[in-house]
Amino acid sequence: MAQEAYLQRRGRIEEYFDRSAVKAWEQLTSTAPVGRIRATVRAGRDRMREQLLEWLPQDLHGARILDAGCGTGAFAMDAARRGAEVVAIDLSPSLVDVARRRVTELQALPGAVAFPGRIDWHSGDMLEPSLGSFDHVVAMDSLIHYCEADMVRVLDSWAQRTRQSMLFTFAPRNPMLAAMRVMGRLFPRENRAPWIEPVAEVSLRKGLAAIEPWAVGRTQRIASGFYTSQAMEIHRS
Repeated sequence: MAQEAYLQRRGRIEEYFDRSAVKAWEQLTSTAPVGRIRATVRAGRDRMREQLLEWLPQDLHGARILDAGCGTGAFAMDAARRGAEVVAIDLSPSLVDVARRRVTELQALPGAVAFPGRIDWHSGDMLEPSLGSFDHVVAMDSLIHYCEADMVRVLDSWAQRTRQSMLFTFAPRNPMLAAMRVMGRLFPRENRAPWIEPVAEVSLRKGLAAIEPWAVGRTQRIASGFYTSQAMEIHRS
C-alpha cells in the first residue's frame, strides 16, 4: 500500500506541474514581473537555492550531482557553472523543455561562456536506478508533496547510490502552513496544487536515524512571505 500511495501521489504531482502549472512556474522562475505574493515566493526560492549551493564544495569539477525535481533548471545551471556533471530530472517534461531552452538561450548571448560542467536532462522518476550513482543529491522543494514516511524512503533509496551528501528541503510544520492547507481545500479539485505535507523536524530526524551510515548535518529555515521551507543536509558518517 505504501508503494501504491507513493505512485498515486507522484502521478498527481506530474499532472499538476506538467499540465496545470507550467506557465506559472516558467514565469515564477524567470525575471518577468510577478505579483507581490509570487515575488516573495521567488525571493524565498532564490535564497534557498543559494543556501544549498553554499553547502556544496565551491569547486565541483569531477563531481556527479543529481538535481532531483530540477524544474526549470536554475540549480542545475549553477552547479554546472562550478564544473559539476549534473543529472537533472523532473516529472514534468514541459518544465524540462523550458530548462533546456533557457540553457540554449543563455549560451547564445554575446560573450557567453560555456559551462565548465555539463547537464544531462531527463524527465521521469527521480528514483530511477539507471540514473546511476552520485557524489551529491539535491532535492530542493521536490519532496515537500510527500508524507514523511515516503520522504524517508526516497532518501534511503538515494543513500544506497550516493557517496557524500544529500541536501533536501521539507515544509516545517507551523500554523501558517496549516491555515494555507485549509484554504486550499476551498478551491475546486481541478485547480488545486498537490498538498504540501508539513513535517515535524523532531519526527523527521528520528526517521532519518534509520538510514545508516548517514547522519544529519546542517539545517536552515528560509522564510520569505508566502514561502517557508527548511533545508537539511545528511551525510555519510
